Amino acid sequence: MNKYLSLIIIASIAISCNQNEEKEVHTTVSPSSYYDYTDLPDKLSGGVQMIPINTPKGEFKVWTKRIGNNPKMKVLLLHGGPGATHEYFEAFDSYFPHAEIEYYYYDQLESAYSDQPNDSSLWTVERYVDEVEQVRKALGLNKDNFYLLGSSWGGILAMEYALKYQENLKGLIVSNMMASVPEYNKYAVEVLGPQLDPEVLKEIRDFEAKEDYANPRYIELIFNHYYPEHVLHMPLDQWPDPVNRAFAKMANGLYVTMQGPSEFGIVGNAKLKNWDISKELPRISAPTLMIGGAHDTMDPKYMEWMSTQVQNGQYLHCPNGAHFAMYDDQETYFNGLIKFIKEVDENVNVK
Repeated sequence: MNKYLSLIIIASIAISCNQNEEKEVHTTVSPSSYYDYTDLPDKLSGGVQMIPINTPKGEFKVWTKRIGNNPKMKVLLLHGGPGATHEYFEAFDSYFPHAEIEYYYYDQLESAYSDQPNDSSLWTVERYVDEVEQVRKALGLNKDNFYLLGSSWGGILAMEYALKYQENLKGLIVSNMMASVPEYNKYAVEVLGPQLDPEVLKEIRDFEAKEDYANPRYIELIFNHYYPEHVLHMPLDQWPDPVNRAFAKMANGLYVTMQGPSEFGIVGNAKLKNWDISKELPRISAPTLMIGGAHDTMDPKYMEWMSTQVQNGQYLHCPNGAHFAMYDDQETYFNGLIKFIKEVDENVNVK
């Protein structure tokens, strides 16, 4: 036989064997079950559930959407506002699936895809906490898997939920929210305001003194000078689409009733004006992560202090982050958040 032909035959046999070995290796690797929705009740709708909520004014439905499948780590996301939408959490899609953490988008009553009864008697902290508990039950979340993450107003809800229902929690995350509105107001007036150009601040204060919050010039000043520094620390024309969509769909009636019209603290007759649970933080025993940003509307030093007041707390500081630190200090935010969730899971399993 020609020696060159022999070499070709031997090489062909070797390639064939290697291919068979590769195929055999591939068939022995078990695929992740993270995206396996087999036999799950929300498979038909791609993870979406409209959950009925009982309220003093009757039954309404709220929108939720599950991403992924992990029986040990399930995170319910509470958006801010009040009256924003789940959409600004869409950055989580870039991180949680890779970490195989199951998570739930959720529009609170009056927001986005949920029912909007437009009944201000339902706009109370207590009723929204009760709503979160009903959502938890409907989604089948429990102390073996349930992490609650609240951002801004959602952080108020998350802390209040923990004070009432923490036996259901595996872990608590408070993202960019202080435990005291009076302390937040003080920080806004004494620290954030003076950081603005004096002429800009004076003009803003003049509008607020006249309660002329709807004036286009007031809105322009806030959006051009305050928001890019302390809400999302990047130029407005670079703000990501999920954030812009969430702002565009803000339920303004709910927002103004609860938060008030000013962006420098919660003022006037806003329902949250005197909200303060700082002295109750030591009652929270669930593992807790407080997240603050150097440029945040919330005082990062106060956020760090909060982590020392709960029984089992940690603090995550985002040096480049503002109120939406999940965008302007994304790597710090998500690396720290995922680390916390997995550490809690590992510690629970060890016990």
